[in-house]
Amino acid sequence: QVELEESGGGSVQTGGSLRLSCVASSRWYTRLCMGYFRQAPGKEREGVAIVQRDGTVWYDDSVKGRFTASKTTSQDDGKNTLYLQMNSLTPEDTALYYCAADPFPCSDYPGGVYNYFGRGTQVTVSQ
Repeated sequence: QVELEESGGGSVQTGGSLRLSCVASSRWYTRLCMGYFRQAPGKEREGVAIVQRDGTVWYDDSVKGRFTASKTTSQDDGKNTLYLQMNSLTPEDTALYYCAADPFPCSDYPGGVYNYFGRGTQVTVSQ
């Protein structure tokens, strides 16, 4: 079982920035792959930025150069924290953003399946 606590999000105008954070905690797993997905109204959920097993980050083409994901692991309690810095936002980025996690050995994305999702945080970008 993995619990995900999400924060950040909100409303900004085009060109603005937002930062999302997600803390993952688990009694059973210390090594996690983590990433952000998003779902816009009427569309399927899609991967946005995924920190792979080797620490590299996969980005959807639509966010490359604008979004930056990073993950840290606390030496004190082993919790994993994922950050998503979103710059140069456009109305097309408006969606419900979900933090996701999967225990090692997780498969790289695309292709890998994530089994744990947060409740989501809304990002709204207006013109």
